[in-house]
Amino acid sequence: MGMTPLPPAARRSLSTALLALALPLALAVFAMPAAARGPAPVHVEGMVSAADPRAAAAGAEILKAGGSATDAALAVMLALNVVEPQSSGIGGGGFLLRGDARGEVVTFDGRERAPAAADGQWFLRDGRPIPWPEVVPGARSVGVPGAIALAAEAHAKYGRLPWARLFQPAIRLARDGFLVTARLNTTLARAARSGQFDPDAKALYYGADGNPVAVGTRLKNPALAATLARIAASGPKAFYAGANAAAIAREVSTAPSGGAPMTLADVAGYKAVVREPLCGMYRQWRICGMGPPSSGATTVYAILKQLERFDLTALGPQSPVAWHLIAESMRLAYADRERYLGDGDFVQVPVSGLMDPAYLAGRSALIDPGKTLALVSAGTPPGAQRLARADGPAQEEHGTTHFVAVDRWGSAVSYTNTIESAFGSGLMVNGYFLNNELTDFNFAPTTDGKPAANAVAGGKRPRSSMSPTLIYDAAGHLRLAVGAAGGTTIPAQVAKAIIGVLDWNLPAQQAIALPVLYAPGATVFVEKGSAHEAMIPALQALGHADVRPREASFKANAVEVVNGKLVGAADPRSEGAAATP
Repeated sequence: MGMTPLPPAARRSLSTALLALALPLALAVFAMPAAARGPAPVHVEGMVSAADPRAAAAGAEILKAGGSATDAALAVMLALNVVEPQSSGIGGGGFLLRGDARGEVVTFDGRERAPAAADGQWFLRDGRPIPWPEVVPGARSVGVPGAIALAAEAHAKYGRLPWARLFQPAIRLARDGFLVTARLNTTLARAARSGQFDPDAKALYYGADGNPVAVGTRLKNPALAATLARIAASGPKAFYAGANAAAIAREVSTAPSGGAPMTLADVAGYKAVVREPLCGMYRQWRICGMGPPSSGATTVYAILKQLERFDLTALGPQSPVAWHLIAESMRLAYADRERYLGDGDFVQVPVSGLMDPAYLAGRSALIDPGKTLALVSAGTPPGAQRLARADGPAQEEHGTTHFVAVDRWGSAVSYTNTIESAFGSGLMVNGYFLNNELTDFNFAPTTDGKPAANAVAGGKRPRSSMSPTLIYDAAGHLRLAVGAAGGTTIPAQVAKAIIGVLDWNLPAQQAIALPVLYAPGATVFVEKGSAHEAMIPALQALGHADVRPREASFKANAVEVVNGKLVGAADPRSEGAAATP
């Protein structure tokens, strides 16, 4: 397919702005932090990349012991529960993609489920949606956790080491303690102002004076160590039955902030689901992601595929035109996401239509490199039904993490785990936080009289932005495993990183470090203090009337294959790291 050049008129209108921007943009690129410029270590025996070096080390330990990528990823998830409690853990859920050395991919859905009592009135008061900040702390936001069920399902299929072995690094960290980092301390200080924590959480993470544990403090979580030891010894039944299940149901049903009905049957009935991946070709690469209830695969793929006819390589990462094109493609992709995505077990999601090359070519034809679309609305992909907008509250969240593991046999895992907001609901059971994932549902069940694809229902899984991704070449060889954290910005982060690697030929580390542009609608958000902020005049010249800088709240991790070697990448905005056995 031919490339669409920038029209002469647009080139002339931008020339002055581009000349003014050239020097600061170039300096910004070369002024990237050392972590962004230099590659991480390479190792043929496997690699792990995670948002905390201690969790990455846990995964590397498992790889060294002969574990698979699946084993390592599960050990990372458990360790992150200890050292990054604000972002992840067994009180939440997630999505895991696993690909083998031939490029055959399977996905595991461990997304939380609403209790059976949940219905369209769940987030309504006097017929009107309850304000989002009132719902997050407390019980009404909690879904039945899926992380342990996902772990058991994935381990049964692709584990090599005994189940109990995967828990040992996390148990040590919880029992012996870990040093509190600046990121955890800052997040605790922010959460203190919200008053969302229950007494057990306050006692663990705050002093008598109300201040969070200081940076450098050795923090122990004996309750979590004991919980993990029980699950290690007895399997998932130690989580979904008995005392732990009763504690979850009791905590949710009797929370002082306002209990919500969750029963032992709700907890015991949770099942992780093995689903087919959603894969499609972008240029010569096969992109595989997670289908509904995740919006990740369809949104990331649409962003990429709608850009395929443009020569992004020639434009390069310093070009405002390139970022304008990316913004326009995001606007179109997010419009479809908001209209159609929900739990495919409850509503018909036109996944084939949303990834159909002909449909996406038609959407791409709406993109003009010289000007901005005045209005963006959802398209009509093949198989679509007339549904209301599926969007829920688009709140910034800090309760998600992503990690990647690749083993010596060539299998790769890309896994995103979450408890939604920072520290989830603030409710703690046996040393871990319960999620607030149900706030990802639409608060109103209908819009303009039409049912919402993402409406609340008993047993339903809320729509997610998590976008774990695996990328293969034409021969089925792994090129990149990538994912991110950051709420609805996740598809934007992942698409940007993929463009950086595949179109701009950047190392994954530099691609992740590139500034994030996020355009879910009429407003274009650019990363504050980055080269993108200097691009605002050029983006405005292209017709983007509302371009706003926003604070960076991004966190991506990846492993790529370069000349047959593994190279890890971790977001320099985070405390992430890559580790080898």
